[in-house]
Amino acid sequence: MITDLIKSNRSFRRFNGSREIDRATLEELVNHARLSASTANLQPLVYYLANSAPVNAEIYSTLKWAGYLTDWDGPEPAERPTAYIVLCHDTEVAIKNEFLWCDVGIASQSILLAAREHGLGGCIIASVDKARIAEILKLPERYAPLVVIALGEPAEEVELTEIAAGDSIKYYRDESGTHIVPKRKLSDIVIS
Repeated sequence: MITDLIKSNRSFRRFNGSREIDRATLEELVNHARLSASTANLQPLVYYLANSAPVNAEIYSTLKWAGYLTDWDGPEPAERPTAYIVLCHDTEVAIKNEFLWCDVGIASQSILLAAREHGLGGCIIASVDKARIAEILKLPERYAPLVVIALGEPAEEVELTEIAAGDSIKYYRDESGTHIVPKRKLSDIVIS
């Protein structure tokens, strides 16, 4: 059921570093993005796939993790993603910036929902040193990195909790290490 899939699709930040993800799986995930809606059907995104330890380490070095967890520098080496998908704008496809970001959201959600069907999870990371990642990946100048989707088998529990109006929406880890994600109540966000 789609509701269960959406509830299980969280921003995972710790992974089972021993579970590899093959290129065919990454291509399947991107195919879901390819088949998804795109503004005016322009299809301005291209995808760099990484699943080798040396490239993964280089990509990892360009990322900033979990801004609300100020005392955490990111996953330990054994808990790092085993694959990445770098979403890039093919700048030869003209699209207004606000519409480009709609495409990024649609494509990212499609990739992550498909990943959950494989027992995988991920995290969309926008805090990326874009110039450095473009250099590391030797991207042609026309491909501008936008976000990175970190992927792997989740190695953490993520729990949704409903909050009252005015409560903090900042995610946190409880005393047992469970990643808690506050969600506003449906009645607080429906305005009609």
